[in-house]
Amino acid sequence: MQAWQVHENGEPSEVMRLNEVAAPTPGDGQVLLKVRAANINFPDALLCRGQYQVRPPLPFTPGVEICGETEDGRRVIANPALPYGGFAEYAVADAAALLPAPDALDDAEAAALHIGYQTGWFGLHRRARLEAGETLLVHAAAGGVGSAAVQLGKAAGATVIGVVGGAQKAAVARELGCDVVIDRRATDVVAAVKEATGGRGADVIYDPVGGEAYTQSAKTVAFEGRIVVVGFASGTIPSPALNHALVKNYSILGLHWGLYNTKNPKLVQHCHEQLTDLAARGAIKPLVSERVPLSGAATAVQKVADGLTTGRIAVVVEEAA
Repeated sequence: MQAWQVHENGEPSEVMRLNEVAAPTPGDGQVLLKVRAANINFPDALLCRGQYQVRPPLPFTPGVEICGETEDGRRVIANPALPYGGFAEYAVADAAALLPAPDALDDAEAAALHIGYQTGWFGLHRRARLEAGETLLVHAAAGGVGSAAVQLGKAAGATVIGVVGGAQKAAVARELGCDVVIDRRATDVVAAVKEATGGRGADVIYDPVGGEAYTQSAKTVAFEGRIVVVGFASGTIPSPALNHALVKNYSILGLHWGLYNTKNPKLVQHCHEQLTDLAARGAIKPLVSERVPLSGAATAVQKVADGLTTGRIAVVVEEAA
């Protein structure tokens, strides 16, 4: 089969190589899946660079999220078990963790449903307890993680403020349903949020960026507000001033979604059922901005690494001739 492999750490476009390799052999409790589509996540770039919290042995195949097909023809969503990731014709995954792909979504959309939307659901509902009528601020609202949070926030009845970088991403955020869109490159984010909220600030802030975005969050969070720390796409991990959180009476909530797979897997299943229902009702639909063949995976991962994308890029795998 064909599979992208990383033999040394570095930039995705430089270290990913498309090779002809033997299909992986499933271990105990694992299944072999034919990859129908693989979604590209920022962690794929971090894996290539050797900067992710999980470091699979070299060589490995990146690709942490797929829509695949079982040997009996079922269409499923899975997180491949590294080192046999999803940027290949076949991958392996834990049988117990397979989830049915929603009928309302095609392969590329289904591949983009799991990590981003589960993270959003757990962040907004489990951690922040977002309520209808509250104001939600989403950083990087046109990105893969942010766009999921925007749709979930709207589905929950929140007023959504989206922060983006650039006019093109601002247009995407509006299409996603943001009530207010702030272009951080053209507008003072703190002033714009205060104006949009009548000086009150946002009840919930969803931050996958860190760095300057977190600084803005601390200045714009409302009384009894909640800042959900999801990641650090900026490359800068902030050091919150806890005295500030005390004086302003807000909460800083960390979210590592992957822990739920071992700590509370039944809740992951419940979340998937909720997401499937929302997809069936048309309330959420992953924004797949680009679909590329398997041969284009390395270039696409580099685009995600460089922050040049909106929504998601999906690698759609066609059978080799």
